[in-house]
Amino acid sequence: MHTDLVAALDIGGTKIAGALVDGHGGILVRAQRATPAQEDGDTVMRAVEEVLGELAASPLWGRAAALGIGSAGPVDASAGTVSPVNVPGWRGYPLVERARAAAGGLPVRLIGDGVAITAAEHWQGAARGHDNALCMVVSTGVGGGLVLGGRLHPGPTGNAGHIGHISVDLDGDPCPCGSRGCVERVASGPNIARRALAGGWRPGPDGDTSAAAVAAAARAGDPVAVASFERAARALAAGIAATATLVEIDIAVIGGGVGKAGDVLLAPLRKALTDYATLSFVRRLTVVPAQMGTDAGLVGAAAAALGTRANATAAEV
Repeated sequence: MHTDLVAALDIGGTKIAGALVDGHGGILVRAQRATPAQEDGDTVMRAVEEVLGELAASPLWGRAAALGIGSAGPVDASAGTVSPVNVPGWRGYPLVERARAAAGGLPVRLIGDGVAITAAEHWQGAARGHDNALCMVVSTGVGGGLVLGGRLHPGPTGNAGHIGHISVDLDGDPCPCGSRGCVERVASGPNIARRALAGGWRPGPDGDTSAAAVAAAARAGDPVAVASFERAARALAAGIAATATLVEIDIAVIGGGVGKAGDVLLAPLRKALTDYATLSFVRRLTVVPAQMGTDAGLVGAAAAALGTRANATAAEV
């Protein structure tokens, strides 16, 4: 694998990023396009094809052994399709088949974006060295992924670990997913801001009503802002504890925009975990911030592709 490279795509509602990545997670070539998210499906695919075309123009392309794709979801890896919530033109879109054609027939591995970030954190980041981990992305939504027994565990469709839609409040607000009281409905950035505004928090002169503005207010001691983050922290703690109880993880990694709030979120989260993670086998659970930053999706998609390649090589031996 020392000479192997893989191609990687990170597809979201804002941008489509591509890279050639080496076996150590180093990004050697990059390409990017804005996602034409409101256009029809084939227009979105053309942007993906342009990114792959730019990568294929590199002299290193010939060494690429596979293509890994981390996409906003839901994804269905078993069918090779994607239906990203924020890209309405893609509903059951045959991304794997189209990407394979655009990449000259390379083998393709598709995973959800939460699983991709998990792969990156386990390979190169905060979950490195941990065989059983949950990684969470807390931003506009709440996603995640699992590492179990030292291996990425995407599940049959590539969505395992989607902690945002564990219900933590039986009588809670209806969630757009159709359930009630989901972690995401309490802990996502927009929902933290919504709760703060409903509680009487008011933005500063700039009118910024983002979760980052609520976090700044909480740091300054605003009690409504603090309470909104504390409630988000309790929802996250309940979801993390449920996951740990089910599959015995020993570390939870928190990434995403809301994860960047730091101690405003992590301090009440760690405190709340002591209330929820009470059984002997989950008490040692640690919670840490993500380390991988904006390249996590690309590095994780590459990790998934390299993992497939390594398994194939092992199978051939």
